[in-house]
Amino acid sequence: MTSTLSFNQLTQKQQEIAEFYAQNGFYVYPDALTPEEVQGLRDETTRICAGDLGEVGGQSAGGRRKGESDDELLRRFLCIHFPHKISDIMFDALSHPAIVETLTACVSPNVKAMQSMLFIKASGKPGQAWHQDEDYIPTRDRSLVGAWIALDDATTQNGCLWIIPGSHKPGILWDQTWHGDKRFDCAWESQNFPYSDEDAVPVEVKAGTIVFFNGYTLHRSLPNHAKSGYRRALVNHYMSAESFLPWHPPRKDEPRDAKGMAKLDNRDIVMIAGQDPYAHHGLEDRVGPSVRPAGEGGCGTGQEYED
Repeated sequence: MTSTLSFNQLTQKQQEIAEFYAQNGFYVYPDALTPEEVQGLRDETTRICAGDLGEVGGQSAGGRRKGESDDELLRRFLCIHFPHKISDIMFDALSHPAIVETLTACVSPNVKAMQSMLFIKASGKPGQAWHQDEDYIPTRDRSLVGAWIALDDATTQNGCLWIIPGSHKPGILWDQTWHGDKRFDCAWESQNFPYSDEDAVPVEVKAGTIVFFNGYTLHRSLPNHAKSGYRRALVNHYMSAESFLPWHPPRKDEPRDAKGMAKLDNRDIVMIAGQDPYAHHGLEDRVGPSVRPAGEGGCGTGQEYED
């Protein structure tokens, strides 16, 4: 279990957040960002896609093409992983006050971030099949939380999130298989869980809202069926700083006898609240920004692309 603040140390709002999150496995925080903050992140999205902030490796990278409009540029991208590695604005968004307020209530007084993902999802782009984020980012204490920052109004028409409330409670990571469904991108789909699509609720939110969800909560999104426009979202992942993050297998240069599997700990993190009990282990810069394939060129059958 994580080391959360005692209930009487929380504000009334934090107590309400913590109670709803514990019961439902998610929490919707409306008006978390100002319109100016949202527009700043939208503008930064365009700059990242244009290559103005540096190289982004992976499929479809290479910056703005000659004569290409902003709309044409953005439509080439479904998702960019780790944009906070090249964007000061998105780095700062990791520790937005609404995120700190929520996570110190629901997770721990000590919170670290390990990932950011920038979804652009233009009209016609696919969604993601049912999955749990802990399938991809393992935390030893099951403290993983996604913070889904809406940069556009998210609706059922343009591919908002769908969540199955309470699906985090069994604490089971359901098996995943390849779905072969063209509505979804290249990530696999969770199977054989005791819920149906009818148990899911659409999370339609206004731009500036943050949707928080537990790493075991089943969620998905459908394609963007709007005639035009985007369903942009900046999604960050967090966990308790007390827990190790065994995200990557041991490297050849790591002393496996001294650091067994139980102590594997990815140190490519950003502290956003409290203290880091493992600060003496130092920090690493293991990954850079990359582009996530949308599946137009076909998918493999691996689990390469999370969230």
